[in-house]
Amino acid sequence: MLQLKGVFTRYGAIEVLKDVHLEVKKGELVSLLGGNACGKSTTMKTILGLVRPYKGTVELDGKDITRWSPAQIVRAGISPVLEGRRIFPYLSVFENLLMGAHTRRDRETLPQEIEAMFSQFPVLRERKDQAGGTLSGGEQQMLAMARALLARPKMLIMDEPSMGLSPLYVEKIFEIIQDLNHRGMTILLVEQNANLALSIAHRGYVLQTGSIVLHDKAVDLLNNPQMKKAYLGTLEVKS
Repeated sequence: MLQLKGVFTRYGAIEVLKDVHLEVKKGELVSLLGGNACGKSTTMKTILGLVRPYKGTVELDGKDITRWSPAQIVRAGISPVLEGRRIFPYLSVFENLLMGAHTRRDRETLPQEIEAMFSQFPVLRERKDQAGGTLSGGEQQMLAMARALLARPKMLIMDEPSMGLSPLYVEKIFEIIQDLNHRGMTILLVEQNANLALSIAHRGYVLQTGSIVLHDKAVDLLNNPQMKKAYLGTLEVKS
């Protein structure tokens, strides 16, 4: 479904991504892992058209979307759940959910779909008239996920969903992510918590200083002694 082929991305003269090859097949849950400042968020921004690679391509269902705008990419079927949730703090929970369907042309079934989100995330029903900014971090993460799903995506890209959450909410959020995947949603999970992410993923990629240094089935990465080296920044990048 999604392919990055030889992607190089930079900010000014600083090269952040270096020859990144990554693939997410339909129905997969794939984790993109790495420590701080390794290029995970830049990879996500490159996929979403927020930054443009100077070399390489991003493809969705075989179409080159490298030069598409973020709005075009969302309409094509990639829906982001951004780092820090990025909900609208002064809009109500219900209004935040409506924003998720902003790019859709067909809205006839939207009331039923919002009801389905309330069934999946019961706390949002209880808080539907509250301002988004008054929710807890975990509740805001659920709101961001529900909002993304209302765009009717082919694929979700989630950036650090565990960041800033209590252990209880982290567990809940990852249960929901796994459940969404079991229902058929394709997911790219950009995450720093390797053990947690790989425990629910099919495959994983490990970034170090902008390059993919490991790629394997999730279960094999969990047991790979090189994982620790990659996170500590001591694993050599093969040229």
